[in-house]
Amino acid sequence: MMQDILTVMWKDRKGLLQSGGSRARSIMLLFVAIVMIAILMPLQMGEEWFGTAWSLIAAFILPLLLVGTAVPESFAGERERHTLPTLLASRLPDRAILFGKLGLAIGYGWVATLILLGVSLIVANLVAWQGRFTFYAPLLAVSDVVVSLLMSGLTGSLGVLISLRSATVQGAQQALMGALLIPLIALQIVPVILISVVPDGRAMINQITKVDFATVVGVIIGVMLVLNIGLCAAALARFRRSRLILD
Repeated sequence: MMQDILTVMWKDRKGLLQSGGSRARSIMLLFVAIVMIAILMPLQMGEEWFGTAWSLIAAFILPLLLVGTAVPESFAGERERHTLPTLLASRLPDRAILFGKLGLAIGYGWVATLILLGVSLIVANLVAWQGRFTFYAPLLAVSDVVVSLLMSGLTGSLGVLISLRSATVQGAQQALMGALLIPLIALQIVPVILISVVPDGRAMINQITKVDFATVVGVIIGVMLVLNIGLCAAALARFRRSRLILD
């Protein structure tokens, strides 16, 4: 099984940065992410970058952007290029095809995010050099690694699930970004509603902001882990070779 998964990953590696057939778009997105998150933000924050939650926010956003651009190509791209029937006619097991495409997208998003976080660490050290190399706070470093992995998995699983149903890569990308951005927008609106509508809304928000950082991160990781498991199970249930051949 593992050899079959690696075969699918090796086959798809060349199309990893081709967003709807356009490699330039994905490279531009990666370049913007490098400049904005790995260079400009550490340059502006300097020493604060090592101990604040900004790197955790980067670990959350980067996989969303990187995997969200790459994973819609997984099945919708095969369908557009009319290569999906050939892939489905191969002797590769269903799970090898699914996990190969999902694993490539997750690995790309996770590894690229860790590299960019490492670059940001170097930039922040150059700006706020204190005679020794400063690393992230231990809890923050572990959180960055785990959150970036889970966010890559969440985006990848949801992207594969949408790509399985989409006729075009562009349609899959739009559906995926909509599904991911709507909850983020809702999280920004909820505090405003609490303050405006609920009598004790401001007090509730103040209590939430006082919660220990480790507790907040633990809750976030727990929720993301549950979502990862659910979306991966949904993708497994959706991926049926006979159904895809008839689509």
